[in-house]
Amino acid sequence: MSILFVSDLHLSNERPDIVRAFLNFLDQRAIAAKALYILGDLFEAWIGDDDTSKIFSEVKQGLRSLSDRGVNIFIQHGNRDFLLGQRFMQETGSTLLPDEYLFDGYGFSALLMHGDSLCTDDLDYQRFRRKSRHPVYKWILNNLPLSYRQNLASKWRQQSADANSQKTESIMDVNQQAVARITQKYEITRLIHGHTHRPYIHKSDILERIVLGDWYDMGWCLTLTEDGFKQDSWPIL
Repeated sequence: MSILFVSDLHLSNERPDIVRAFLNFLDQRAIAAKALYILGDLFEAWIGDDDTSKIFSEVKQGLRSLSDRGVNIFIQHGNRDFLLGQRFMQETGSTLLPDEYLFDGYGFSALLMHGDSLCTDDLDYQRFRRKSRHPVYKWILNNLPLSYRQNLASKWRQQSADANSQKTESIMDVNQQAVARITQKYEITRLIHGHTHRPYIHKSDILERIVLGDWYDMGWCLTLTEDGFKQDSWPIL
């Protein structure tokens, strides 16, 4: 049985085609897997586990069905869905992983991350990340009225799009010194992450860095079997 890794699906009401593609992926491909790892940004914006929007409910039902059929589901926070909480995990039968997680399977090991913490040249975002991950900040957000949080999420998405349009590609990519520090911290030889939307397998003498693809025009999945890792993609119709 295989182990699957995906990230950056950015599921939202505005892209029902991606939601449909993900639900098909769960029902047709993930169902045959041993485990599914979602490394952040499953949603374009998650403003609290009390959001009962139709599409979000469909996604939760899809994940719950997969879990009930014996597939282990593991989820990391991304920069868009850092408010995913234990209620969501319980409703979907998933396990919330820490931001940095050491994985081992079929004799292959890797550090799993969303990847946003590696983009240290993006100073504005790193300031927001430190604030948004603080427990007090998250508690305050979760206790605001749902309608207020929904409006706030729309505002954040627009601000993010405006800010990113002014940034160079290098600023929004990982910083190699940050990669070196995390490599030394965990003494790893393989790193798997998303966030940058630049799928590729970078290899050096000391590290294999696998960058997962984002779901926009294409669906992306990294598959691990006893033979090793393989990343593939397919059109979102």
